[in-house]
Amino acid sequence: MDPSRLQPHVSNPTAEIQQENTNHPFIEQRIQRLSLHLNPTEPPLPTSSNHQLQLLTCAARGKLNVSTPHLSMYMRGKYRDEQQKVYDFFKSRPELQTPVEISKDEHRELCMTQLLAMVREGGIKPFKYVVEEPGRYFAIAEAVGILDVSFGVKLGVQYSLWGGSVLNLGTKKHREKYFDGIDSVEYPGCFAMTELHHGSNVQGLETVATFDLLTDEFIIDTPHDGAIKWWIGNAAVHGKFATVFAKLMLPTHDTKGVSDMGVHAFIVPIRDMTTHETLPGIEIQDCGHKVGLNGVDNGALRFRSVRIPRNNLLNRFGDVSRDGKYTSSLPTISKRFAATLGELVGGRVGLAYSSVGILKIAVTIAIRYALLRQQFGPPKQAEISILDYQSHQHKLMPMLASTYAFHFATSNLVAKYSEMKKTQDEELVADVHALSAGLKAYVTTYTAKSLSTCREACGGHGYAAVNRFGSLRNDHDIFQTFEGDNTVLLQQVAADLLKQYQKKFQGGTLAVTWNYLRESMSTYMSQPNPVTSRWEGEDHLRDSTFQLDAFRYRTSRLLHSAAMRLQKHTKTLGSFGAWNRCLNHLLTLAESHIESVILETFIRAVERCPDPSSRAALKLICDLYALDRIWNDIGTYRNVDYVAPNKAKAIHKLTEYLSFQVRNVARELVDAFDIPDFVIRAPIGKQTPVEVYSEYRQHIGF
Repeated sequence: MDPSRLQPHVSNPTAEIQQENTNHPFIEQRIQRLSLHLNPTEPPLPTSSNHQLQLLTCAARGKLNVSTPHLSMYMRGKYRDEQQKVYDFFKSRPELQTPVEISKDEHRELCMTQLLAMVREGGIKPFKYVVEEPGRYFAIAEAVGILDVSFGVKLGVQYSLWGGSVLNLGTKKHREKYFDGIDSVEYPGCFAMTELHHGSNVQGLETVATFDLLTDEFIIDTPHDGAIKWWIGNAAVHGKFATVFAKLMLPTHDTKGVSDMGVHAFIVPIRDMTTHETLPGIEIQDCGHKVGLNGVDNGALRFRSVRIPRNNLLNRFGDVSRDGKYTSSLPTISKRFAATLGELVGGRVGLAYSSVGILKIAVTIAIRYALLRQQFGPPKQAEISILDYQSHQHKLMPMLASTYAFHFATSNLVAKYSEMKKTQDEELVADVHALSAGLKAYVTTYTAKSLSTCREACGGHGYAAVNRFGSLRNDHDIFQTFEGDNTVLLQQVAADLLKQYQKKFQGGTLAVTWNYLRESMSTYMSQPNPVTSRWEGEDHLRDSTFQLDAFRYRTSRLLHSAAMRLQKHTKTLGSFGAWNRCLNHLLTLAESHIESVILETFIRAVERCPDPSSRAALKLICDLYALDRIWNDIGTYRNVDYVAPNKAKAIHKLTEYLSFQVRNVARELVDAFDIPDFVIRAPIGKQTPVEVYSEYRQHIGF
C-alpha cells in the first residue's frame, strides 16, 4: 500500500458529490484508485451519488477490533481500584458534587466539605502515600481533580504542598508532631512561598526569619509590601498553619550584625486552633475572585515580628543550635537551595499528571459529541457525523493520540519519582528534576490550548457551562504558571541539555534521560542519508526506529546549534545577554527534547502491552502522534534535507489517513479512559448517546 495515495475524503462530501456529477474523468479515476487502495479485493466503486458513504463503509472494513476493557485495564494500572473508591464515594453522596452555578464563597466551603468528607467519612486518606507510595497518591489526586479541579488543588495544597513540605523538609520531630493533624485535616495548612514581587525567582524572596538568641525563637517579618506572601492557597479562609519560606538571618559579632544563610522553610501558625481567629502579628487578606479555581481560598499574608520556636525551622538541610550556630551537611547556600527545591519537585509531577486527567475529560466530551452530532451530507441522503469530516479529524484525532502519549509519559514520570523517593539516587534525582520541569511545562501548555480547541469543536453546545469546557479551561489555565512558570521551566530543561552536551564531549556519563544524545549527536555530525531521506513507504514511516531517530536528530541538531550560538554571542554580550539572544532557540530545543522523551516512552508502552488488540490500537495512535509531530515541524526536516519533498508529502498524507483510521476506533479509545458519566457530567459527553439530548433538554427545563 502506498500511503502517499491514501486520503480519506470526508471533509466536504456535498462539494465532492457536486463535482462528481460533472462526470469529470479525473474524479472518477481518483475514487476508483482510492477504493482499490483501501480494499483491493473489492471492485471499483460505481459512479453514483452515494460514492462518499460507500467509501466510508469500505474503509471501515479495516477497522481494528479494540477490547476496551483490556485497554482500560492496561491504561489505569494497579491504582484503578483506588480511583474507583473515590468515584464510588462521591457517587453515593450527590450533595457533594459541584453544581454548575455556585458562588465563590459557596464553592470554597464545598471544597473543604468534600475534602473532610472523603477523609473522615470515606476513609480515603492519601497523606501517607505522599512519600511512601507516590503513585497511589497521584492516582487519588487525579480522580479528585477530575471531579472538580478546585477540589483537586485544595487536596494538593493540604497534602502535597503543606504536608509535603513537613515530610520532605522537616525531620522526625516534625513528622511526629504534625502528621496526624495534617492527615485528618485537623491542621489545614498553606504553602507560603510566592511573594508579591517574586514568584519564579525563589532565591530572591525577601521575607526574613531572624534568630533571637535570647529567647530561642525566630522572628518572621515582612520587610516591605513587595514581600507580602501572595496567592497562598488555603490562607484566605481555612488555613491554620503555613510553611513560610524566608531568608534565615543569624546574628554575628562583626559589623554586618547578621548573616544571610539563604532561603529556609518555617512552620508558622496563622490562626488560633480553637477560635480560628488570626494570630497576633499576622495580617491575612483575601485575594478575591479569580479567573478560575474559585473553590480554592487564595490569600495574602503579612508578618509583623511574628515569633515562632526554633524547632519550627524545617531543618533537614540546615539547622540552628540553641547557641545560634548553623550546621548543614551541604556546604553552600546554592546547594542547600537546590536540595530544598529538589524535594518539592512532587508538585510539578502532580500537575503534569493531573493536567492529563483534565485533557482526558475534554477529549472524551469532544469526541463523543462529534460522534453523536450529525451535520450535512450528500444530497437527499442522511446527515453524517461531524467526526467524519476530515477537518474535525484533524482537530481531534492527533489530540487523542497526544492524550495517550502524555498518559504514558506522566505515568513513567510518577514511577521515576517514586523510585527516586525510595533510593535518593543522585542521578535519578537530577533526571526527575529536569523531566518533571519539561513535562509539566509541555503537557500543561498543550492541555490549555486543547481545551479551547475542544470547546470550539463542540460548537454552540460547547459554550454551555453545563458541558464543562468553560470551567475546565479557566480552572486549568493557571497550571501553566504555578509550580514554576512554563517558560522558566523549559529554560531549566535547556540548561540541563547544554550541561549534558558539554559532558558528552568531555567523555563524562550522561544522565538517564539524555543517553540517546551520545549516539544521535554522532549521527548529527554526518550529513542525512540521501537514500533514506526519500523513502516513503508506509512500513518505513510507521517504523518506530525511523520516528524516534527523526525526533532525536532534530533535538541533537538544535542542541548543537544552540551551543555554537551561545559560545559566539557570549564573547560580545556576556553569558546573560547571550542566553537572552538565543532564548527562543533554547525553548524550541527543550520542547523538542521533551517530545523525544514522550515518544520513546509511548513506544515502550506499546511494546509492553500484553493484549494484542490493545497493542494494535496503541501502535496506531503512537504512529499518529509521531508523524503528526514530524509534520508539524516539517520545515526543520526539509531545511536540512532529512526529509525529501516526496517523503514530506507521504508523511502528510499518511497522517491524514491515520487520523481517519483512529476516528474508526475513537469511541473505544475514549471509553478506555473509563471515566464514569457522573464524573464527566457534561450532557453532550455521556457514554450512552440516546440520553444526551434528553438530559440536555431537561437541564434547561424542557
